[in-house]
Amino acid sequence: MQVKVFGKLTSVWMCRLVRWVLSALFIWAGGMKLVNPQAFGVIIGDFGIVPELSVMPIAIALPVLEIIVAIGLIFDMRGSLAVITGLLALFIVILVYGIWLGLDIDCGCFGPQDPEWRAFNGLRSALYRDLAMMASIYFLYFWRFRQTAHAQAEVIRNNR
Repeated sequence: MQVKVFGKLTSVWMCRLVRWVLSALFIWAGGMKLVNPQAFGVIIGDFGIVPELSVMPIAIALPVLEIIVAIGLIFDMRGSLAVITGLLALFIVILVYGIWLGLDIDCGCFGPQDPEWRAFNGLRSALYRDLAMMASIYFLYFWRFRQTAHAQAEVIRNNR
């Protein structure tokens, strides 16, 4: 029973499902931010990490990058998973920074929302969500490693 469950968890369809869900989340998040880049720029500025002049270029470029790499992840294009991993790691660091400072702001993860509505709990729940998404990324890397290891083992077996 355990082997069957593990086999299903590591099937190509499970990998595709995880990739597609992760891609959909990034496309949705990027699209919601592009709907109102000025409001997203305000959220970026509230974190106080980047200079004021770079807030609006980041508020436009970041969602566009999210959408482009998410589309790349749908089609399993080389490098897209690495960029998504980097973006998510950056988002996690920024959320931890905001929680550490006790910032009472919206995370801006899925576009501008009412900052007063979720406030500080929004940063914590966003961190937990991002950590769950990072776990799905680790699954995708594990799946790739496992496929590569199986392919190499098959080559070795065939060369004997």
